[in-house]
This record gives sequence, structure tokens and C-alpha cells, in this order.
Amino acid sequence: MSLPLPSLFARALRAAAKANDLPTVDDETQALITSCAADLATLSSRVEALSLFSPNETLEDISTKDLVYLFVPYVRSQIQGRMKAIDRDERLSSLNQAQRFFRVFVDSLINYQIVPEDERELYARKTSTVVDPAQRRELKIKQYQRDKDIKARIEAAQKRRNISRSTSGSSEFDLILSLLPSSEGNGDGESGDDEDDSETSDILREAMLLLLRLAYAQAHSQLESMNMELELLRNAPPSPPEPPRESSDNRRKGKNKEQEDMWKLEAPARRPGQGPLLDSDGKPLQPFVILPAGASERARLQAQVFQPGHRLPTMSIDEYLEIEKQRGKIITGGGPGSENEPTSSEQLAIDAEQDGGLEGEEAAERKRQKDEKWAQFTDANPKGAGNTMNRG
Repeated sequence: MSLPLPSLFARALRAAAKANDLPTVDDETQALITSCAADLATLSSRVEALSLFSPNETLEDISTKDLVYLFVPYVRSQIQGRMKAIDRDERLSSLNQAQRFFRVFVDSLINYQIVPEDERELYARKTSTVVDPAQRRELKIKQYQRDKDIKARIEAAQKRRNISRSTSGSSEFDLILSLLPSSEGNGDGESGDDEDDSETSDILREAMLLLLRLAYAQAHSQLESMNMELELLRNAPPSPPEPPRESSDNRRKGKNKEQEDMWKLEAPARRPGQGPLLDSDGKPLQPFVILPAGASERARLQAQVFQPGHRLPTMSIDEYLEIEKQRGKIITGGGPGSENEPTSSEQLAIDAEQDGGLEGEEAAERKRQKDEKWAQFTDANPKGAGNTMNRG
């Protein structure tokens, strides 16, 4: 006996919600995904056989209890995207199948005009194709604000139905599960507690439409991510071919050879100086060291083995300063002691005033030449001639 549609969909959603909290590569997760995919394939075939949806109908023609089955291709795409793939071709096939499910879901919402026109235009723009960073950021902010507004309205509808987030779960599969009509106690699954009166039915329908709009936004975002992954997979190098399988006898022989090589003893090494150094092909037969011919050079190199790697100082600091002083590279004087000493010009004037001597005459001549050069300089360069700044 086949399960009612609500029970079959509920079983698939519970498996999807459980797998959503587990690592994808685990065997338990893949078992849940495989079971969920089989239930969803059966559910999709039964929905199509019952003709619950027709392109000739409008949204008002679809009953509230059947509206929830519009999520079937969306959930199938989510499950298909989490299936484990061994190689590149298998992942490519899985992504293409998931994209087909997403497009079926998106086309059905557009056909029934569930998504408003402004939302379709907003989510139709791909953020990866926007070149300007400012425009791309503005687009992401608008999409995020619209998603946040829809989520807030879904929570408000759940509160009106007395369903809290902790009761319905946190994943999107739990939210869809909370919209299913209850089939407990009625084997046909045609009615439930959520459709006892028109007010509850209106709240349930509003929550379904809002969740469909949110799933529409998520589908566009995941389609863009899948396109980028498909582009990477198509440009990736092909997988290397698998090595040919060896027979059990060959594997056993190879293993025995590896063990023999591991425990084989090397031939005893020759003593230095015994036998030739190189064979006929020029390959060394024994280790050797190339040294200088002279004994004195070998002794010098040997003495340099245990020496520091840097140059050691050859003189003390005092010796170095004494040599620099003899070279005239150290300036002496200055300080408080030289404050009362005459300058060079003052000393020249004092020497020129010593009359009656050869040194006085030479000093007077030097002072006269110095004064003459200074007079020529001041005539050629008037005061303020070089100041070209701050002129009115």
C-alpha cells in the first residue's frame, strides 16, 4: 500500500533535514540522501500522474493543500546537489540535474505569478556579472533586505498559526514540513487540522506563498553558484587514468620483492685508496676528497677549519682612535674652553697689528687681500639680491 502524498513528502523532508545537519561525505548522510531522492522521485511521478498542476490554471485554481507540492523540484535540487561524486564527470552530471530541477521550480512560480515583478527583476540580476564594486554591493544589500523582509513575514505568519521556530525547526526543510497537512488519523491524507476553517487556511496559504518567494530567491543564488562551479569543472584538467589492475600473483611477487629490498644488506664498502676511483663510464666507485698538492697549503686549510666565521678585530678602539687622530680626521677643541679664544678673523687682525716684523707684514697683507675679496663680493652681490621669496 502506497503512502499518502503528505506522508511521503514528510518522510522525504525529515530525511533531508537530518542529512542537512551531517557531513556530506559520511555514509549515513549519503544513505539519507539516497532514500530522500527515491521518495522525491516517487512523489514527483505521483504529482504528475494526478495532474495537480496545469499550465492552463491560475494560482487561485490551486488549492492550499496542493500548493505545498510546488516545493518538490526545489527539494530535489537541494538533495541532488549534496550527492557524493567520485570524479569530475559524475559531479558535472549531478550539477546539471540539480540545475534542471531548479529551473522547473523557478518556471512554475513564474507561470503562476507567485513572485512579484520587482522581485523577479531584482533576483534576475547576477552579482557576479556586475563589474562596478559599488553597484555589486548595492545589489547584494537590496537582495539581502528583501530576503530579510520575507523571513520576517514568514515568522509572523507562523506565530499566527501558533508555530514557533523551535517547533518547526531551523532549516528550510523543516519550514516546508510545517506547512504540510497532517495525515495522522485519516488514511486519505486529504484534509487536516490546518484546514478546519477559512481563517487558518488563509494564514497557511499566505505562509506557503511567502516561503515559495524565499525559495525562489535561494534558487537564483544557488544557480549562480552552480554556474561558477560548472565553469571550474569544465576548465579543470581531466582525471588521470587508473593504473591497470595486477593479478594476485603479480601483487604477491611485487610485495615479496619490496620486502627483500628492505632487508637486503649492502655490499661492504671498500677501504679508501683500494682499487680504482672511477669506472669505465666515469662514475665514482668510492668516496674521495680533492686536496691541494702542497703540504703547507693543506696545513693552512686544516688550521682554518675550527675558526670563527667572521673577521676578528686586529686593534683596540684606543689604537684606532690614535691612528685617526694622526691622520687629522678628529676635530679637537670647541666647548666652553674655546669660547674666549679669538676666531680666525680676529686672530688675523691681531697679527696684522704687530708692526716692525716680517710676520706682522705678512699678516697685514693677508688681511688686506681678504678685505678686498669681501668688498668685491659685496659689490657683485648687493644685500638682499639673493632673496627672491616673500616679495610684495
